[in-house]
Amino acid sequence: MKKTFFIALASWMSLGAMAQTQVTEFNPGLAANGVNYALPKTVLKVDVSAIQAVYTPGEFAKYADRYLHISGVSQEPVTTWNVKTLDIYQEGVPDTTKLFTVKLKDKTVAPMVQLTKSGILVAVNTEVEAEERALPSSRTTNHKLNARQYLTEDILSATSTSKMAELTAQEILDIRESKNSIKRGQVEAMPQDGASLKIVLDELNRQEEALTQLFIGYTDTTFTTKSFTAMPTEDINKQVLFRFSRKLGFVDADDLAGDPYYLSVKDQHTVILPTEQEKAKRKIEGLVYNMPSMANVTISTMQGVLYDQTLPFAQFGTIDMLSPTLFNKGATTKLTLHAATGGIQHLEQ
Repeated sequence: MKKTFFIALASWMSLGAMAQTQVTEFNPGLAANGVNYALPKTVLKVDVSAIQAVYTPGEFAKYADRYLHISGVSQEPVTTWNVKTLDIYQEGVPDTTKLFTVKLKDKTVAPMVQLTKSGILVAVNTEVEAEERALPSSRTTNHKLNARQYLTEDILSATSTSKMAELTAQEILDIRESKNSIKRGQVEAMPQDGASLKIVLDELNRQEEALTQLFIGYTDTTFTTKSFTAMPTEDINKQVLFRFSRKLGFVDADDLAGDPYYLSVKDQHTVILPTEQEKAKRKIEGLVYNMPSMANVTISTMQGVLYDQTLPFAQFGTIDMLSPTLFNKGATTKLTLHAATGGIQHLEQ
């Protein structure tokens, strides 16, 4: 949320005057000596983090059980996806039905008005820190080791894959035996100190892991995050937010290859809404802010509920006004509003 500041200048010529800050409904194209601002609609954001695991079988996969007694090793490549986390939060977008202008009469104290980059009012006579959110970039972790560098001359000269696997398995067993002998202190040329011992054991571990990959394979992982957005204007009952496949990852919302993740939003009616007659009679005579209504938000799958919280939404509520006297000359009123809801966060006089 990039910050934008406006300081409206007023005359200090007559300190005895009791002029007030005037706030009027915004009229596009109106040339006004003031600051235009918007109140927000509330957007629900869901950032979904997932991990893709790509398994590559080893060259000697079919001999893993015979020579190393490792059963269940797959001989086919496999790609699997898993959802790891859901990050649910809210942002504000300008509500085109709630545009206003802060207009100063002569000899009125000049307020400092802080707006977001999109023009949403967030502070008066004070400053709030902008909250920056960015999706983490995809990253891949490769786990393949170079086993070929550890193959002996006998292994490389073997005339069949079966014989190569047998000799490689024997090399793995020899490495394990060497490690055990070093740990027991049963070798003639023992490392002289702990650091040297660690270096030797680390190298033997690398050799064993690399050669073992020729049998059991390896798995590369990719971490990725995708963002989904909803801006409810009425109750939502199990709307498909996104679909996710264990084989394909994120798929289109209408692609039945993926399992649905449902969004439900139910207004709790925590704010009394004005009637149409009351709206028609309402006069804009102060700084306008939102009174959001609370709504229950759930995200679920066929297996159950993953997220269940009550959150404020501007579009389910109404507006209200702060008295213009709060911004009279000599007043020290400081106001901060939630950028996502337009509701009062802090008011200090």
